[in-house]
Amino acid sequence: MHAVSYTAQWMAAARALESERDDALYHDPLARDLAEPKGFELIERYEGGGLLPFISIRTKFLDDSILSTLAEGRVQQVVLIAAGMDTRAFRLDWPAGVQVYEVDHGPLIEEKRRRIAALGAEPRTDRREVSADLTQEWLPALREAGFDPARPTLWVAEALTFFLTEEQAAGLLRLLASASAPGSRLCFDILGRSLLRSPFSKPFLDTLAEDGTPWIFGTDEPEEFVAANLWKVTDLKEPGEPGAGQGRWPYAVQPRSRRGANRLWLIRAEIAAG
Repeated sequence: MHAVSYTAQWMAAARALESERDDALYHDPLARDLAEPKGFELIERYEGGGLLPFISIRTKFLDDSILSTLAEGRVQQVVLIAAGMDTRAFRLDWPAGVQVYEVDHGPLIEEKRRRIAALGAEPRTDRREVSADLTQEWLPALREAGFDPARPTLWVAEALTFFLTEEQAAGLLRLLASASAPGSRLCFDILGRSLLRSPFSKPFLDTLAEDGTPWIFGTDEPEEFVAANLWKVTDLKEPGEPGAGQGRWPYAVQPRSRRGANRLWLIRAEIAAG
């Protein structure tokens, strides 16, 4: 199975488990069916290290980022990059007139379409599938689906940069900037570099590598990385902070002055002025 679709099932399983909590941060009624056949098996394989609460916190953070951005009224096209089994088009309250583009490789999109149809689910906005190989030139396929680079865009890249090299992650941000009109926004997450080197994380990271989905890139200087690649951070959170799962994160939030701490960054950014 392709690595991204493998990850997509694992993510769907995590969203299903969150949705079944009494204190759920969000509800994804499609997630359990979209997690099959491997998702829950992978949750058990990758358990520990705060992974499940992080996925829940990140999902809620990005949900809120999307809705707050759209509420401002300037952005009416949203691009979910490597969308996987994401169901935001079906579960969020979208303002009228918004187009949502889900970009991923063709086999995953086809399988998701089949499962969604079997569940009888209908999108709550103008949802457009974009079959594309993200390792190749994919913006033309996005444009063919109706995307207009002259209009402000909200780009959402959830759990994507982890699997890229630093050069690829930088290239992704610059590519998005090249197709972003003034007023465009970006919401995504990045690992801390220290987390990739931590003995605490090593068993989990080794398991990911064994499964062919290694986490590769992280930075302990997210503002600088984002600024170097044509964007400007407008909000930076770590899990457990207000607005990012306060009360649900099982670890203490470390001060920024503490070097070498394991970190996970949740980021909102805007296109830098030309």
